[in-house]
Amino acid sequence: MSDPAGGAVSDGGTKTLVVLRHAKAAHVPGLADPERPLTGRGERDAREAGDLIRPLGPGLVLSSPSVRTRRTAELLGLAVPTEIERDIYEAYADELLGLLRRTDPEVDVLVLVGHNPGVHELVMDLTGADVEGFPPGSFAVVEAPAPWEEIGPRTGQLVRVHRP
Repeated sequence: MSDPAGGAVSDGGTKTLVVLRHAKAAHVPGLADPERPLTGRGERDAREAGDLIRPLGPGLVLSSPSVRTRRTAELLGLAVPTEIERDIYEAYADELLGLLRRTDPEVDVLVLVGHNPGVHELVMDLTGADVEGFPPGSFAVVEAPAPWEEIGPRTGQLVRVHRP
């Protein structure tokens, strides 16, 4: 099933989470961390990630408010709602988990765009997998049989890890 925006609509079954670390960002002297832009490579990697994520049929994107995460989310080109969540910036895995648990149950495929170390730790906590390295532009696809409100440590299965 899909909604008018093209995303998946809940059938009450498996939930899919795509955990994406923002693409490669520039280090600009004097620029505050939240204002760092993507590099040219980062923009290319974000578009590539979108090409790989789009077939999963996301219904919602949650993004940190930083410039680099918002731009990464935009370049995915998913044509679904994007919500800016300030709590994602500098969040630890348990804080991200709390955010996931508040996701609308109608959303079957969720994309979370955030920062390390939180996103990397989230993937390992959810799956119990030892995911080595999670550089900028990396994403993991995690499937969980539970509804979002019941998602927790080791409730997910690691389906795929992509590194640019």
